Amino acid sequence: VIHFLWRFTGEKNGFRWSSGCVRSIVLCLLLIIIQYAHTGKYDYDLVVIGGGSGGLACSKEAAQLGQKVAVLDYVEPSVKGTKWGLGGTCVNVGCIPKKLMHQAALLGTAVKDAKKYGWQISGPICHDWATMAEAIQNHVRSLNWGHRVQLQDKKVKYLNVKGSLVDKHTVKGLSKAGKEMILTAKNIVIATGGRPNYPTNIPGAVEHGITSDDIFWLKKSPGKTLVVGASYVALECAGFLTGIGLDTTVMVRSIALRGFDQQMAGLVTDYMDAYGTKFAWMCVPKRVDKLSSGALQVTWTDTHTGNEHKDTYDSVLWAVGRAPETKALGLDKLGVQLRKETGKIVVGADESTSVPNIYAFGDIGEGRPELTPTAIKAGKFLARRLAGHSTELMNYDNVPTTVFTPLEYGCVGLSEEEAEKRHGKDGIEVYHAFYKPLEFSVAERDASQCYLKVICERGGDQKILGLHFTGPNAGEVTQGFAMGFQCGATYSHLLQTVGIHPTCAEELIKVSITKRSGLDATVTGC
Repeated sequence: VIHFLWRFTGEKNGFRWSSGCVRSIVLCLLLIIIQYAHTGKYDYDLVVIGGGSGGLACSKEAAQLGQKVAVLDYVEPSVKGTKWGLGGTCVNVGCIPKKLMHQAALLGTAVKDAKKYGWQISGPICHDWATMAEAIQNHVRSLNWGHRVQLQDKKVKYLNVKGSLVDKHTVKGLSKAGKEMILTAKNIVIATGGRPNYPTNIPGAVEHGITSDDIFWLKKSPGKTLVVGASYVALECAGFLTGIGLDTTVMVRSIALRGFDQQMAGLVTDYMDAYGTKFAWMCVPKRVDKLSSGALQVTWTDTHTGNEHKDTYDSVLWAVGRAPETKALGLDKLGVQLRKETGKIVVGADESTSVPNIYAFGDIGEGRPELTPTAIKAGKFLARRLAGHSTELMNYDNVPTTVFTPLEYGCVGLSEEEAEKRHGKDGIEVYHAFYKPLEFSVAERDASQCYLKVICERGGDQKILGLHFTGPNAGEVTQGFAMGFQCGATYSHLLQTVGIHPTCAEELIKVSITKRSGLDATVTGC
């Protein structure tokens, strides 16, 4: 076509050009039109790599807005061979099975409490791992199926293939059988999340250990377990293992719940210690050996004394952090910028990467909370922006969360340490209270670690900067108060709120003792 036009506009066809530039301009415009026509014909408007909570939310939202969408999801089996279906970490090896196993542990405590409430329970109370695991695993499989049905209903193409980037508009998919496919898209979104780390410098760690990718899919009880690490994943797993009656030890290198308020972290671990979980503080594992009996012998060093210790376990669970799933995506070829220290993708406020038309969000994004609800919201907002239906950005401030340890810990806003760092010790007021849940009273349970604090600016309207709560149903309590942070809640607003009696949550709207006063913060009476 270009050759024909070139000849047609030439002088020998009767056209006289005042300048050769005019002819060049015409040809350039033709080339641009042809190129635009070509690049406008993609297979999809949006291709999402990753079928976790965020990827699914983004793809379904985009499809609802009229976009043609494909989702690529492929689960590499864990080192131990554990694999699962569509839905990502949260559904398969995270929030959902974790909360259900936590519930199993809470029920064990409730059965013990029941005797004090008059329930006649004869015989010893024992727990059967296989029954629990099968029920939870069946529920997870139903969720896997539900996600597939939803994608089909919303006209989202689901491909069980491993995706990688060829260029800013092209994705290569590789099936389990090794078959390749090429998909083109106007925009590409990466939402591949992360996977648990193994400490590869510790002999026997990989060969003999498991991670959170495996614990929820075990067919038989893990038995006596050593949990290495003190993240929320480590403490939650150790908590439900203790709660169902297993001998459980947590090995902590330095501090528990790094990044969380450390006073609250101390209350959580103190309760766990009283609950029956053992702690090996300031200890670092050196090696794991499998004995002829099948038991795992762990050798570790007490960094405080320098002494070496050994003990045997049935299982060793590594909970020493997570790594983003970026290595197999081909990001280096395209020049997608990663944070060297973390391996995560550097993203802008609009989830954009350093390469046009490629976006990333969720756990894989640098500086983003590793939480399912933030990924879901961010994914929906991104889909709306890409479809031209909105310009709204995700707000990552004041994101609430809960640690589902035996004594639950919920928080929203700043920790006391962070508030002090930003505003100075004299610039904040901390209201706090130790309280006793009513349900603990008849059961005669210790409530020493049931505590709450509200961190406020000291001056002006006393804007609330952070809210922290340890106690039953902490997630439910924190979720309700979190909305207040979006409305600029102040201490005055808190006092104006009428409580629901008798609940644990109402203690937050009655709190009046400050740390600065030095008065006893123990709640007495109604």
